[in-house]
Amino acid sequence: MAGNGNVGERIGDDDLDGHAALAWMQGTLLGTVATAVAVMAVAAVGFMMLTGRMNWRFGATVIIGCFVLFGSAAIVSGIQSAAAAG
Repeated sequence: MAGNGNVGERIGDDDLDGHAALAWMQGTLLGTVATAVAVMAVAAVGFMMLTGRMNWRFGATVIIGCFVLFGSAAIVSGIQSAAAAG
């Protein structure tokens, strides 16, 4: 059965070590589609807050969540530089 391409035989391969999956997830979460969805979500939440159909606290958490999602790279690099300096 050697060489038939079973997943069990390819566990040690570089393409199954998780880096490709993480790169795909990062590209999906930070890509143009995610940016467009976030812009529409912030616009919808802002409109609902202005018309009184949504609690301001819940709307703020949605907007802050978008900032955290798209600013995660800067947040992590700041934490790493602070840890290296200290």
